[in-house]
Amino acid sequence: MKKLTYIILLSLVILFPSCQVTSISPSPESVSIPVAGNTYVTAGKNGAVVSPKGIETWTGTDAVLSSWFKVSHPGELKLFLKAKASDGSSTIRLKAENKDFSVRIDKPEETIVPVGSITITNPGYIRVDMQGVKKEGGQFASISELVIDGPAAAEPLYFTHDFEAYWALRGPSVHMKYTLPEENAEYFYNEVTVPEGEDKIGSYFMTNGFGEGYCGIQANSETERRILFSVWSPFSTDNPKDIPENQRIKLLAKGKDVHIGEFGNEGSGGQSYLIYPWKAGETYRVITRVHPDGKGNTEYYAWFFSPDEKEWRLIAGFLRPQTNTWYKGAHSFLENFIPGQGYLERSVRFGNQWVRTDRGEWKELTEGTFTYDATANAKVRMDYAGGVEGNCFFLKNGGFFNENTKFQSVFKRPQTGKTPDVDVKKLPL
Repeated sequence: MKKLTYIILLSLVILFPSCQVTSISPSPESVSIPVAGNTYVTAGKNGAVVSPKGIETWTGTDAVLSSWFKVSHPGELKLFLKAKASDGSSTIRLKAENKDFSVRIDKPEETIVPVGSITITNPGYIRVDMQGVKKEGGQFASISELVIDGPAAAEPLYFTHDFEAYWALRGPSVHMKYTLPEENAEYFYNEVTVPEGEDKIGSYFMTNGFGEGYCGIQANSETERRILFSVWSPFSTDNPKDIPENQRIKLLAKGKDVHIGEFGNEGSGGQSYLIYPWKAGETYRVITRVHPDGKGNTEYYAWFFSPDEKEWRLIAGFLRPQTNTWYKGAHSFLENFIPGQGYLERSVRFGNQWVRTDRGEWKELTEGTFTYDATANAKVRMDYAGGVEGNCFFLKNGGFFNENTKFQSVFKRPQTGKTPDVDVKKLPL
């Protein structure tokens, strides 16, 4: 009889293993990934807020919060959340690598909550989506960290830590610096094409950069796009009001409907922009001019060719005091200037670059050097690329794609031999 009872009890344990509750905790080798700096509200954007403390004010069931990190090894990856239920218990749905998990968070104090495990077959960026399902109070749980463990969590790992979240969320900026001839360059001509679907809001497709400023096209909102031209003051400050009068950028000329102002935060100086409905898929032409005025200052001009009006439009002309230079540091860049848009991929093509020397000779530029900013250099974001596609240089960033381009890679595009069809002496002033 005792033997029969033992067999029955053993059978019950085998048949109903879930009755045996075990505690699952991350190992000492686990890695904590802060929500801040690694997470975006990718849907239902009014239903949640990601603050420096993590996910807070999470009220909407339509809000989807997406975190990204990059792994280098295949294998099992265990997932945990560091969370608390300050407003009553809540249930959230978590999805990673096409696997769904239901997670209940009910403790008012911050604890490590086990989620489950996924298998990493192809190392690279991993996306984790979280969405609220049920809540007892007015808000879903507050989540401060995503904790990963297991063989796939071994170093090297790439995510935002010990780096300002604002810049990490914007994503890496990427640049293409063009090799100039030995002669004095005065005009720089470039053509820019934003492929269809790549014109994400918050993008700056900077076509004509120089040592003291830049000019390019921006996607500012759903209803507004701009042609932007800026020149930095020789006085180093992030507050334009601090610039002494003798070092302020002076306006020499401005085009029709062009707005003139100042800018700060990333250096300070003179800024101009034209609201213009440029379109993805179309190629636009830009010319910038830099030349010394012979009095210890330098003049800067920018023009944009409007295909609709079939004419060159002046953006603005600026005088930079205490500066004596020709066109130097010709480059293009691609950046996202809205932190909440940094999870979206964007790309741009630049083609048919030429400079006109102070002697009036056009010279084609076919060599470019790829570089990136501090965000990429810190390895908190690895989604950056640049190179040559067809006859054009290209730049790409955002979207957490896996490939990236080595810093200071040198690229050469095929020559076009297509001299710019423009008489610089007839450009409007």
